[in-house]
Amino acid sequence: MAVEYLVLVSWLVYLISLCVWGLVVGAFARLALPGRDPMSLLQTMLVGIVGSLFAGVIVYFVTDQRYYGAGWLASLVCATLIVYLIRRSRGGGLMDPGRRRN
Repeated sequence: MAVEYLVLVSWLVYLISLCVWGLVVGAFARLALPGRDPMSLLQTMLVGIVGSLFAGVIVYFVTDQRYYGAGWLASLVCATLIVYLIRRSRGGGLMDPGRRRN
Protein backbone atom coordinates (compact mmCIF):
# COMPACT_ATOMS: atom_id res chain seq x y z
CA MET A 1 0.00 0.00 0.00
CA ALA A 2 2.79 2.46 0.87
CA VAL A 3 4.64 1.75 -2.40
CA GLU A 4 1.50 2.40 -4.46
CA TYR A 5 1.01 5.68 -2.62
CA LEU A 6 4.59 6.76 -3.32
CA VAL A 7 4.23 5.91 -7.02
CA LEU A 8 1.02 7.93 -7.21
CA VAL A 9 2.58 10.89 -5.42
CA SER A 10 5.67 10.79 -7.63
CA TRP A 11 3.49 10.85 -10.77
CA LEU A 12 1.47 13.72 -9.34
CA VAL A 13 4.62 15.70 -8.53
CA TYR A 14 5.96 14.95 -12.03
CA LEU A 15 2.76 16.20 -13.70
CA ILE A 16 2.68 19.35 -11.58
CA SER A 17 6.33 20.13 -12.35
CA LEU A 18 5.68 19.46 -16.05
CA CYS A 19 2.80 21.96 -16.01
CA VAL A 20 4.84 24.59 -14.17
CA TRP A 21 7.80 24.14 -16.55
CA GLY A 22 5.45 24.36 -19.54
CA LEU A 23 3.90 27.54 -18.18
CA VAL A 24 7.32 29.16 -17.66
CA VAL A 25 8.62 28.19 -21.11
CA GLY A 26 5.35 29.18 -22.79
CA ALA A 27 5.30 32.55 -21.03
CA PHE A 28 8.86 33.35 -22.09
CA ALA A 29 8.06 32.22 -25.64
CA ARG A 30 5.15 34.64 -25.73
CA LEU A 31 7.40 37.40 -24.41
CA ALA A 32 10.04 36.65 -27.06
CA LEU A 33 7.73 37.87 -29.83
CA PRO A 34 6.57 41.50 -29.79
CA GLY A 35 2.86 42.24 -29.44
CA ARG A 36 0.00 40.75 -27.45
CA ASP A 37 -0.92 37.12 -27.89
CA PRO A 38 -4.52 36.38 -26.95
CA MET A 39 -3.89 32.98 -25.37
CA SER A 40 -5.16 31.56 -22.10
CA LEU A 41 -2.95 30.13 -19.36
CA LEU A 42 -3.79 26.60 -20.48
CA GLN A 43 -2.80 27.40 -24.07
CA THR A 44 0.43 29.00 -22.84
CA MET A 45 1.20 25.91 -20.76
CA LEU A 46 0.51 23.57 -23.69
CA VAL A 47 2.76 25.64 -25.98
CA GLY A 48 5.57 25.34 -23.42
CA ILE A 49 5.08 21.60 -22.92
CA VAL A 50 4.93 20.85 -26.65
CA GLY A 51 7.91 23.14 -27.32
CA SER A 52 9.94 21.34 -24.68
CA LEU A 53 8.93 17.97 -26.09
CA PHE A 54 9.93 18.95 -29.64
CA ALA A 55 13.20 20.41 -28.37
CA GLY A 56 13.97 17.21 -26.48
CA VAL A 57 13.43 15.08 -29.57
CA ILE A 58 15.48 17.40 -31.78
CA VAL A 59 18.39 17.59 -29.32
CA TYR A 60 18.29 13.82 -28.82
CA PHE A 61 18.73 13.13 -32.53
CA VAL A 62 21.11 16.03 -33.28
CA THR A 63 23.53 14.93 -30.55
CA ASP A 64 23.52 11.37 -31.87
CA GLN A 65 21.43 10.06 -28.95
CA ARG A 66 23.99 11.06 -26.31
CA TYR A 67 22.11 13.92 -24.66
CA TYR A 68 18.55 13.41 -23.41
CA GLY A 69 17.64 16.83 -22.02
CA ALA A 70 16.46 19.63 -24.25
CA GLY A 71 17.68 22.49 -22.13
CA TRP A 72 16.21 25.89 -21.56
CA LEU A 73 17.31 27.57 -24.80
CA ALA A 74 16.17 24.78 -27.14
CA SER A 75 12.79 24.62 -25.38
CA LEU A 76 12.39 28.37 -25.67
CA VAL A 77 13.25 28.39 -29.38
CA CYS A 78 10.79 25.59 -30.18
CA ALA A 79 8.02 27.16 -28.09
CA THR A 80 8.62 30.55 -29.74
CA LEU A 81 8.35 28.90 -33.14
CA ILE A 82 5.01 27.37 -32.08
CA VAL A 83 3.73 30.79 -30.92
CA TYR A 84 4.79 32.24 -34.27
CA LEU A 85 2.95 29.45 -36.14
CA ILE A 86 -0.17 30.15 -34.06
CA ARG A 87 0.10 33.81 -35.05
CA ARG A 88 0.43 32.88 -38.72
CA SER A 89 -2.65 30.66 -38.50
CA ARG A 90 -4.60 33.65 -37.14
CA GLY A 91 -3.51 35.84 -40.04
CA GLY A 92 -0.78 37.68 -38.17
CA GLY A 93 2.95 37.84 -38.57
CA LEU A 94 6.12 38.42 -36.63
CA MET A 95 5.10 41.84 -35.30
CA ASP A 96 1.30 41.44 -35.44
CA PRO A 97 -0.49 38.70 -33.47
CA GLY A 98 -3.47 38.64 -35.85
CA ARG A 99 -7.08 38.21 -34.84
CA ARG A 100 -8.48 35.74 -32.36
CA ARG A 101 -10.88 33.13 -33.66
CA ASN A 102 -14.04 32.60 -31.63
